[in-house]
Amino acid sequence: MSFTEQLRQENHDIFERIFHHPFVEGIGNGRLPSESIAHYIKADYEYLNAFMHIYGIAISKSSEREDIQYFNEQVNFVLHSEVHPHHNLCEYIGIRYEDLQGYPLPPTADHYVKHMMYHAQMGGLGEIIAALLPCPWTYLEIGRYLMEEYEPDQDHPFYPWIKFYAESEMQILTDHLRSRLDHLAEQASEKELSRIRDAFRKSCQLEWSFWEMAYTCEEWIEGKAVDVK
Repeated sequence: MSFTEQLRQENHDIFERIFHHPFVEGIGNGRLPSESIAHYIKADYEYLNAFMHIYGIAISKSSEREDIQYFNEQVNFVLHSEVHPHHNLCEYIGIRYEDLQGYPLPPTADHYVKHMMYHAQMGGLGEIIAALLPCPWTYLEIGRYLMEEYEPDQDHPFYPWIKFYAESEMQILTDHLRSRLDHLAEQASEKELSRIRDAFRKSCQLEWSFWEMAYTCEEWIEGKAVDVK
């Protein structure tokens, strides 16, 4: 069993919870509150901006040209390809994509970004990949799960979203990151492997929390500052 197969097995519980989250199931059955979709897009737009910055840090820590080229290509993928599922959601709720950009991150998304940034700044390339990998991996499996469970056709309101994440391009992305992490894990110390496992599991947990944040329209608590004298 490869290292990433072990990671998948160790985090099977979280993957299953993600598949059955009401937001994910709502994509499958074609029924989601518009305000939850808007909240998701606002947060995910900023999250993906941060994801590209993490790729940039990965480039700075890469010693192999192949890695540098790969992470550069992934920045391009986020900029030009991963906007398509956002457009599908925007069309469903009748709001322009541009009108959902530039909003502050809700608490969970803010924490997720800082979690990835911490491992990117403090860890090596394996740790960075471990923090990044649950995002494409869970989305790939979500797409495959929804295709199998709901069998959507082209009249399904979220068919473009489901098809995008279930397709081979997301499989190729996930497989490449897994292969690279498997290779790096072979050379890692036990201490490094522990940090890699921790980064991966927390990112899986935060993937579930991201769906929950969107579904509940989580916001920062409002209050009035109190002067302390």
